[in-house]
Amino acid sequence: MSTETQNDGDDLEDSVTNFLRRNFPQIQMHGGNAAIRDIDRETGEVTIALGGACSGCGISPMTIQAIKSRMVKEIPEIEKVNAHTGAGGDEMGGATPSFPGETVDDDVGESDEGPAAPF
Repeated sequence: MSTETQNDGDDLEDSVTNFLRRNFPQIQMHGGNAAIRDIDRETGEVTIALGGACSGCGISPMTIQAIKSRMVKEIPEIEKVNAHTGAGGDEMGGATPSFPGETVDDDVGESDEGPAAPF
């Protein structure tokens, strides 16, 4: 049974790694990198760290928000994504960027037409 659990964990890690490679090649093109720090299969929580040029980058909050919103939609096992850069303070700098056509799950039911992500 532990082999099955280990294989499931590897499959999930592969899914997250492939998601990052497929959806965010701009991170690497701009001198940044993304790494999986932790995956908790039981809670469906994953922690991603953005490094390199992402630390201190003005659009890293948008990248973080895109990772958070898209990963839970594309990988059914993921319930929550924690993502951060090496820059100090909270991961979003107090702001919550939005993307055209996406809604925030705050039960308001309104669509927030925010700035377009660069990817």
